[in-house]
Amino acid sequence: MEYLDFELPIKELEDQLDKCQIIGLESDVDVTNTCKKIEKKLEETKRAIYKNLTAWQRVQLSRHPNRPYTLDYINAICGDSFLELFGDRGFKDDKAMIGGLGKIDGQSFMIVGQQKGYNTKTRQYRNFGMANPEGYRKALRLMKMAEKFGIPVVTFIDTPGAYPGLEAEERGQGEAIARNIFEMCRLKVPIICVIVGEGASGGALGIGVGDRVLMMENTWYSVISPESCSSILWKSWEYKEQAAEALKLTSADMKKQKLVDDIIPEPLGGAHYDRETTFKTVQQYITKSFKELKDLSTLQLLEHRMDKYSKMGEFKE
Repeated sequence: MEYLDFELPIKELEDQLDKCQIIGLESDVDVTNTCKKIEKKLEETKRAIYKNLTAWQRVQLSRHPNRPYTLDYINAICGDSFLELFGDRGFKDDKAMIGGLGKIDGQSFMIVGQQKGYNTKTRQYRNFGMANPEGYRKALRLMKMAEKFGIPVVTFIDTPGAYPGLEAEERGQGEAIARNIFEMCRLKVPIICVIVGEGASGGALGIGVGDRVLMMENTWYSVISPESCSSILWKSWEYKEQAAEALKLTSADMKKQKLVDDIIPEPLGGAHYDRETTFKTVQQYITKSFKELKDLSTLQLLEHRMDKYSKMGEFKE
């Protein structure tokens, strides 16, 4: 297990507990009471830390190297029913954007999402979860296929942003994202979006228009990352914590501003502490959202979706 800076007090207590248990095994000394005291203190410390997280600490948790990624959710929720589909039929297959057909609680869905890597080799293979234009065009191709056959769409969002390279701009990165937003607004099937990690910039918006937008507790969703915001406003990354607070990018902030519909709770410590519970919870929220949408007519679905996004950004003084 890897620990973040603010989790070091937890690491120290867990190390103490391990040493205490080893002493008990290797000697005749009864360490039961000591272990119980450490366990109690460990639980109290965890609750104190995770119940009072700052915006920047939640950003750090969303990037935790042990946190489950899109394929982890798909494999856990869909099992063997997932059939991955490839290519945008125009340029090539983008490994940072995955998609395919899968079943969740017996219902078929077209599932699309950004995928990050687990180590140096797979991170390069997945381009760190930053999709090129062909990735967004692949996502749109799959969503239009789902519309043709009346299959609802689920998207998993986890990206530091769309790939900003010269070749991506040459192939129309901005147009590809804009086209996805436009087409998703009028897609004639239910769309459920789940932010499972980082939700940064247009890279997230390219698959982020939905009838239900769900956000996991320790994730963030913003037009810009705290580091980039800090470098623009203060000409330095040192103010990233202040930027994170100012951007109002946490799940609680997003729900308060009515930019997301619901917050998916995570186990104490984050999604990586109890993956099975996390997967079950996400599955339940997807199923619940689909049940709320499945009986709506196409006209009602589109009207509600357009009305929802039209109201965003409106303020009365």
